[in-house]
Amino acid sequence: MSDNDDYVYDEASGEWISAEQARNRVAADDDVVVRDSVGNILKDGDQVTLIKDLTVKGAGQTLKRGTLIKSIRLTGDPQEIDCKYEGIKGLVLRAEFVRKR
Repeated sequence: MSDNDDYVYDEASGEWISAEQARNRVAADDDVVVRDSVGNILKDGDQVTLIKDLTVKGAGQTLKRGTLIKSIRLTGDPQEIDCKYEGIKGLVLRAEFVRKR
């Protein structure tokens, strides 16, 4: 049995598509390019530095300019990155406010 004989259900279109088409769609979705404030391309695991003071909604905390954020994760949105920072759960930053280190 080859890959061409395997079919998967595509929830977006509501149709059955070949496994090869599904892999191609996933690869195309992963091609989102996220750029920092100066145009550097960001990738999962990169370290970034804040370029301005940011007040974190719901945390009652302000992250100061120059704060290092380690090990970012891309969200699939070209403007947002998911971050971990001590004391703040679910921190999502806009890419325009960070610079790759």
